[in-house]
This record gives sequence, structure tokens and C-alpha cells, in this order.
Amino acid sequence: MTKPLMAKATAVWLVDNTTLSFKQIADFCGMHELEVQGIADGDVATGVKGFDPIANNQLEPGEIEKGQADPLYKLKLKYNAAAVGEEKRRGPRYTPLSKRQDRPAAILWLVKFHPELADSQIGKLVGTTKPTIASIRDRTHWNISNITPIDPVALGLCRQTELDAAVQKAAKKKAGDGVVMSDDERRKLVSTEQSLGMSPEPKMPSSIAGLENFSFSKRDEDEEKKSPADYSDAESFFNLPHGDDDDEEEDDGRRR
Repeated sequence: MTKPLMAKATAVWLVDNTTLSFKQIADFCGMHELEVQGIADGDVATGVKGFDPIANNQLEPGEIEKGQADPLYKLKLKYNAAAVGEEKRRGPRYTPLSKRQDRPAAILWLVKFHPELADSQIGKLVGTTKPTIASIRDRTHWNISNITPIDPVALGLCRQTELDAAVQKAAKKKAGDGVVMSDDERRKLVSTEQSLGMSPEPKMPSSIAGLENFSFSKRDEDEEKKSPADYSDAESFFNLPHGDDDDEEEDDGRRR
């Protein structure tokens, strides 16, 4: 359903001037029911001036009467032929000034974990240009050494559904072109939540599989079984001849 212009201000006006339920106002303005309740309590949209949808040709007066008579009735936005197709976004996505410094980190994350995405798809997801994406791919960006890859969904630059749709579209295009994906690329063709939950530890190559169970325990046991040498007899240790002590005594007697 198409939302009215200035949806939050319209909700403020409907809360103040009608007896419609929070559910009806939330459905009409594209908001959550608790958010409308917060407007009524004064916790949300404080200082926002109400926007009259009837005076601005967005709602028929009869719709409010029907809604007030039936709590289950859903208000219908007045048809405006000039507004058809306005929700379709054209050109690159607008990124707020407060989040523009986060775009290089998001681009690096997409390039690293979803290499199947085309530059045009990355540009639509985070609202950037192809030269910027190319500089990060080639690592020629002026601040590449200080950029840390961060999930664009966590940064608020795109929605999880938009990222998953782009990844699936890229996977179908790659399969249609007859390109065979490696196991590593196939593993990356999952949602961001699943990819973040995977273990970051690399798998052990099959050529050296089984070495993690190798130990020297058997060799150590064999060495322990060997009896240690007996060095309690000093004479046998130095291998002294039997007649050496007598010769030393005779020489001492002659000197005396």
C-alpha cells in the first residue's frame, strides 16, 4: 500500500483529530502500532506539526467516518494519477551525510565476501560510484590501509532482504552463463546472517589431513621402558685401571 505524504505528521493529525484506532492509523501511515501509541503518549514525534490528509487531497472525509464506525476498516488513500510510479527509485541510492564515511568499509566487505556481485549491484546497495568500487577492488584507494570490512546491513546502508536478493540474482546470472563456481564461492552465496555465523577458522587441506592426531607418545613410552644407567660405582664410571692407586702410594712414599 502506498503511504501518504509526510506519514508521521499525518499520523499526528489523525491521533489528535479522530477516534481511529492505533492499528488503523499505523496501517494507513505505514508505521508500527506501538509507534502510533507513542505519538498518543507524547513520547514519539514531539514537536511535529500535524498534517491534514483531507485538506491536502490525500484522504476522503468519508474514509475517516467509515474507519471510526468500524475498527476493522482499513483507510484507503485517495487515488492520485500523478503519484503513480513515484516510489520507484531512480539513480544511485541516497546516503545520509552521517553514513557516507562508512561506505568504503561496506564496499570492502561486499568485495571480500561476495565477489560474485557486479559493480552496478554494489553501487545500488550502498549508493556509491563505480570508480570508488574499482579503487577498493584494486586496493588503490587513498585510505585502503585503514579500511576495515563491515557488513553494510549492520551499518544501515541497505536492508538484509536487498542484499540477499542481489546475491541470489548474481548467483543465477553466473549459473546461466555456465560458469562453474568453486566450493568457496558457493559457500559465500548465503545470507549475511548465515555467513556471519560461520566459523572463521580455515579448513585443513586434505593433503595433510590426519596429522593433527600424530604424537610422539609411543616413542616416549619406549624411552621410559629403558632402564637408566647405573652410575653409583665411581670407579666403573671413570674406567680407572686397577693398579693406579698402588702406584700413587709408592710415589708418595719415595717423596717422603
